[in-house]
Amino acid sequence: MSEMLTNINWYPGHMTKTRRMIETDLKLVDAVCEVVDARIPISSRNPDIAALCGQKPRMVVLNRIDMADPAGTKAWTEYFRREGAFVLQTDCKNRKGISQFAPAAQTLLRDKLRAYREKGQTGRALKLMVVGIPNVGKSTLINQVAGRKGAKAENRPGVTRGKQWIGVDAGLLLLDTPGILWPKFEDPEVGMHLAYTGAIKDDVLDTEELAARLMELLWKKYPDAVRARYKIEDPETEDGYGLLCAAGKKRGFLISGGEVNIERMARVLLEEYRSCKIGRFTLEDPPVQGEEV
Repeated sequence: MSEMLTNINWYPGHMTKTRRMIETDLKLVDAVCEVVDARIPISSRNPDIAALCGQKPRMVVLNRIDMADPAGTKAWTEYFRREGAFVLQTDCKNRKGISQFAPAAQTLLRDKLRAYREKGQTGRALKLMVVGIPNVGKSTLINQVAGRKGAKAENRPGVTRGKQWIGVDAGLLLLDTPGILWPKFEDPEVGMHLAYTGAIKDDVLDTEELAARLMELLWKKYPDAVRARYKIEDPETEDGYGLLCAAGKKRGFLISGGEVNIERMARVLLEEYRSCKIGRFTLEDPPVQGEEV
């Protein structure tokens, strides 16, 4: 599947158009707010964004903290702060962190606000461009911050289209942009991590292999949670397919001949991971100090 992931065309025409739009509109904004998935902060960042945004002040929003390991979120917050970004943690489902967005933007752009005051431009709105790959909750975040139903937001890649400014009461204007991926995945693991969280449509992937890879990763990082959920004790192998088979057997997912229905177990694992029924997991660790993401 890694080969399949790298061969799919992830950069259709609308994404090329979006990149050009971002390049053009950057001169209209004071800062850039980059929304990432707290479960996979590396894989859910578009590496083009850093190059596009240049020296613009940057806010990183770690979204979906309700689905991530709190210890992992803390580690990633510290990492991004060391990199010079202002970090905000959010859970849009429960509005956690939403009230801190405007104060965070004002802190990020305090020098700009001071310059406005000195010029007698008190009350002039700060403008932030909100960027992110598809399905990181970007549009939902904007709607929550603005307190209105604005951009269409769905749990499917590639729904948000076009460009729109959204006003916020706290002297902010947010420029929403469509999510863009990048031309290719240089690291196949990036594509896998995006697929685990549902940022890539399941119908272009091999469900059994995807679930096997996810099971292997969860067993490596969070073995106690996997044991507790699927009653796996002392498995014969730590191979992903073997673990899936053991879990399916415990669940009674059997077909003729007593074989395990791996496809059914695979779909159950993906659904239970994405709904946090197994636990709250962060699948990526911050690089050690001095290394690049």
